[in-house]
Amino acid sequence: MIKVNFKDLILFENEDYIVINKPPHVATINERTADKSVSILRMAKEYSFDAQVAHRLDKETSGVLAIAKNPEAYRHLAMQFEHREVTKRYHAVANGVHDFDSISVFLPIAPLKDGTAVKIDRQKGKAAETIFFTLKAFKKHTLVECLPITGRMHQIRVHLQCLKAPIVCDPTYGGKDIYLSELKKDYKLKQETDELPIMHRVALHAYSLTFKLMNGDPITVEAPYPKDFGVLVKLLEKNN
Repeated sequence: MIKVNFKDLILFENEDYIVINKPPHVATINERTADKSVSILRMAKEYSFDAQVAHRLDKETSGVLAIAKNPEAYRHLAMQFEHREVTKRYHAVANGVHDFDSISVFLPIAPLKDGTAVKIDRQKGKAAETIFFTLKAFKKHTLVECLPITGRMHQIRVHLQCLKAPIVCDPTYGGKDIYLSELKKDYKLKQETDELPIMHRVALHAYSLTFKLMNGDPITVEAPYPKDFGVLVKLLEKNN
């Protein structure tokens, strides 16, 4: 079981909101399992009784997540999400070298029957739009900034797949694992050992969130990369 100290995750707090840097492999809301596994919602309610998460991140995804401390604050932020007044910026490491200069993908998304993944469906899908920017191109990979205009499940992941730029370590949408031996020319693996990938999750991080506080003041909160994502980016830069 993952051990997390909720206070250590806090990036910003006032009387209405807590904004945290969600670690990877921790569910946003309580999962449908018998055991009381750790979730952001459960920890937040222990920290602040009326806490309610205002949006969700996939379990594997790390990064900035806003939590309301009272019903009024929750409604205030929920309306901003509904009217698309919240700016979310994600960083992803994609397979391949790409030059995205404010490229918009506007393709409708529908869930698969089992609900674990999505597909592009022009007939039955719901409208979805994401804008992409190249932050840095490496030898065989690209650090991409992703701005989801809508908030569909797996939206960034499936839209990048459509651009032939699937996210590293995302087999669901065609993303390949990344190994140190691919990056380092002189890399030598010990005999009779299998090389493990650098990342053990989808290489996606919610980097920043911009919204308005209860008094109308805008705030932008940035979440530093967690260790695994930071190591991957440093290795790509070092071996470029």
